[in-house]
Amino acid sequence: MKNFNHLIDLNDFGKPQWDEIISLGEKIMDNPHIYEASCRGKIMGTLFYEPSTRTQMSFQSAMLRLGGGIIGFDNPTASSVMKGESLKDTTKIVSSYSDIMVMRHPVAGSVKAAALTADCPIINAGDGGHLHPTQTLTDMLTLHKEKGRLTGLRIGICGDLKYGRTVHSLVKALSCYEGNSFVFISADELQMPDYITAPLEKWSKSDSIDEAIGGLDVLYMTRIQKERFPSGEEYERQASRYILDPGKLKKAGEDLIVLHPLPRLHEIDAAVDSDPRALYFKQAHYGMYVRMALILIMLNYDITPPVLLKGETHGGAKCKNDNCILQNEPHLPQSFIKNDGVITCEYCESRFAL
Repeated sequence: MKNFNHLIDLNDFGKPQWDEIISLGEKIMDNPHIYEASCRGKIMGTLFYEPSTRTQMSFQSAMLRLGGGIIGFDNPTASSVMKGESLKDTTKIVSSYSDIMVMRHPVAGSVKAAALTADCPIINAGDGGHLHPTQTLTDMLTLHKEKGRLTGLRIGICGDLKYGRTVHSLVKALSCYEGNSFVFISADELQMPDYITAPLEKWSKSDSIDEAIGGLDVLYMTRIQKERFPSGEEYERQASRYILDPGKLKKAGEDLIVLHPLPRLHEIDAAVDSDPRALYFKQAHYGMYVRMALILIMLNYDITPPVLLKGETHGGAKCKNDNCILQNEPHLPQSFIKNDGVITCEYCESRFAL
């Protein structure tokens, strides 16, 4: 197993490194010309197994603005994946051509699986409904720029909290900063998974934007993700329940900021765009700078590589999550963390009793 500085989960880096990335992102934003040749001669491989606009293009723009080059694909049907090539073989080949690689995949745990045999550092650009650490870094830079702090915030998170990888990563990160509290605004069917809420000290649930918005510093909206739902019927039932419009914003404080990882569908009325509290387009712009900072730090700084697998097999136990990479790649080592009679899959973080 290679020993590279992968970013699979934001927790692979310590909080001081998060702050360092955010600080460097702000410096790049203020003086971009200083960094324009920082990655000259470097190549970034981009493997996007599912559609993306902001994440893919912001990574590409980041590398190009740093003076580097790009290889990869944004449509797996145009690669040997279409011929049945395994995840391991694809990432093994592309990583051998690259100095750093960025990967998005619809299956949870896929980026960690790729990192086990990759020949360069890998950045997780989203693995199914699991994690999205670079979106979280984008959100943190936005909060730091617009609120001036990452502490003492009351954060409402609305919409698809069950399948939304962006909010899973965000909550895990912001819970590490002092004084933050969370309001999860969603239907019971789409509430935050237990593995996210279990470590939290300050959180509550609400089924109404109207009831929650008045006390918030941040409202983080998410779309209902049709591609994550097991059926179209379940998607249609939930899609229109949580919509932010100017009427609801009247109940919010003047210092509220509204964020969204985008793309949006109908969950934010277009009339909200002109409200000065709506910062989701600026948020997307910030994403390019934080990814420039991340690339520079991963390529040039001495970071302690994460331990990818810490667990072990347990009596033939298998992950029960149908969307876990263990179901697709039979060569992978089964690895679980055991705690009080419950085991957690190290790839997708699903929990189940022994």
